[in-house]
Amino acid sequence: MQPDAAPRPTLADVAARAGVSQSTASLAFSGSGPVSDATKERVLAAASELGYAGPDPRARSLRRGRSGIVGVVLEERVRAAFLDPVKIQMLDGISEGIAPLGAGLLLLTDTGVAGESAVSIESAPVDAVVLIGCSPRLAVSIEALRRRGIPAVAIEGDTGEDLPEISIDNLQATRRGAEYLRQLGHTDVAIVTLPVDAARTRGPLTDELLRSSTAATASQRLAGAREIFPEATGRSAGASSIEEGLEAARALLADPANRPTAIIAQSDLLAAGVIQAAEELGMHVPGDLSVLGFDGIRVDGLQHDLTTLAQPSVAKGRAAGEAVVQMLSGEPPESRCFTSTLHVGDTTAPPRTPAG
Repeated sequence: MQPDAAPRPTLADVAARAGVSQSTASLAFSGSGPVSDATKERVLAAASELGYAGPDPRARSLRRGRSGIVGVVLEERVRAAFLDPVKIQMLDGISEGIAPLGAGLLLLTDTGVAGESAVSIESAPVDAVVLIGCSPRLAVSIEALRRRGIPAVAIEGDTGEDLPEISIDNLQATRRGAEYLRQLGHTDVAIVTLPVDAARTRGPLTDELLRSSTAATASQRLAGAREIFPEATGRSAGASSIEEGLEAARALLADPANRPTAIIAQSDLLAAGVIQAAEELGMHVPGDLSVLGFDGIRVDGLQHDLTTLAQPSVAKGRAAGEAVVQMLSGEPPESRCFTSTLHVGDTTAPPRTPAG
């Protein structure tokens, strides 16, 4: 038979060994009370001798009425999110913003596929949630959190008046980029959008598809482009990825007689896919095709300096984290709107003059 395991030491055992009360020992561990350095050292030495690692964080969470966890809802699988530098930058910013809470981050996915995640937005033990990713399922996520009474902040999206939103000037920024293309002389422009509906439908930007749009970010950027190019057509991608940009651009560039001279992509990853598709067809960027992106990130493997609308992704994440701190402190959260800047790289130029 196996001998009985030695009982796990408790805070009371440590207090007795150090010759202090249990409450004093607890304060020594938390660092939140008037305990002298000498007493703290004595308590920690007793804990080391007994092999006591510290108070159970679950018990402390119960006493505080909080889990010590902030959820972050992603619109895609976690692996896909970590392939997107924008998502990583925003997560870095959120971590900085919630630092005063001493809380951890729990990543949740909301792909709309039932049973895909063991822990969902409906059940995760979180104190607050940041909704991230320009998701067309934003309204569904917000409704689930409202039912649970969990405070939330969204990074982009139409949240309603009662939820703080961290946004950027999607329409105005895209309009600036489109105006730059017009100044270069472009008139035949196509668009590759982020997902526009909850089903993440891939295909032409038909009126029917746009009527079903639930993605504010994609709709705002499309509206900005069409303020300059009202007749611009294009395709909706199923995600913000190089592969999706490649697939959309192959369709847009398939007919040599009807190719646009410029493509506005609603993310830099989509833009990288557009460039890849053009080069596969033997087209030169920017001589045969100008490409404009959105984000201002470095795309691995892209040999071009992409012309893009650069957004402050880390600052957006930090502002969302700060809003969480405000909500959990009982303060009114602050919505913020950031400004994107046009970075002119080497993927845009005047359209080639037809030989004649």
